[in-house]
Amino acid sequence: MSQSQITAQTAAPPSIILDGVSKRFLKRNSHSFKEAFVGWIKGKKVRADTFTALDDLSFQIGEGESVAVLGLNGSGKSTTLKLVSGVLEPDDGRVYTRGRVAGLIEVGAGFHPELSGRENVYLNAAILGMNKKQIDERFDDIVAFSEIGDFIDQEVKHYSSGMFMRLAFSVAIHVELDILLVDEVLSVGDAPFRAKCADKIKELTEQGITMLVVSHNMAMVKDLCQRGIVIQKGKKIFDGPIDEAVELLAVK
Repeated sequence: MSQSQITAQTAAPPSIILDGVSKRFLKRNSHSFKEAFVGWIKGKKVRADTFTALDDLSFQIGEGESVAVLGLNGSGKSTTLKLVSGVLEPDDGRVYTRGRVAGLIEVGAGFHPELSGRENVYLNAAILGMNKKQIDERFDDIVAFSEIGDFIDQEVKHYSSGMFMRLAFSVAIHVELDILLVDEVLSVGDAPFRAKCADKIKELTEQGITMLVVSHNMAMVKDLCQRGIVIQKGKKIFDGPIDEAVELLAVK
């Protein structure tokens, strides 16, 4: 896709806007228990440093666009997705989204180990905004996609990690959504299941879903996305065609 095509595509009503967004985290210096205790006795405060994960980040994603956020470890990619999802709030700037957002971020975070797979489907789907009627209508599709089968009524604490992730992924992609956020979740399961997940995400994007994805799998992002945003140390250094974004990252 050419730069002019990307420009034309982003002329569509924006689904995601980041406007001058910065995010900082408190980073405490490590101290031994003895040092901390002596400092407390002497009335000394433990010194804390601030780490800037994102620094004045701005971009827009048009309705129906599939965009990858790329960068080396610690660049701020996952922080960006968590801000868009609402898990985190910016310290400066604004984040806007239009429509229903479903995040494949830390897949299964809403699952309860003491509940069965069936109960967790209803719980997690409700967290993602579905009502009981909607879940009832999609329950069989969710279970079939996950390939859990007869294990659906067992407590998920007895699931293997692969089974757990497949069910959580299946719930997330069967909710009604306008924006899909994906963070490295296509590493779940074996190769056939990963291929099925990629096909499902392609199907969603073909239906006009807006997608923002973070991954170190360059082949996957080139297949799923047309545009790439490269972040380095919390700052945007490139925003354009995905092939150019991947090439830029390769020389970093």
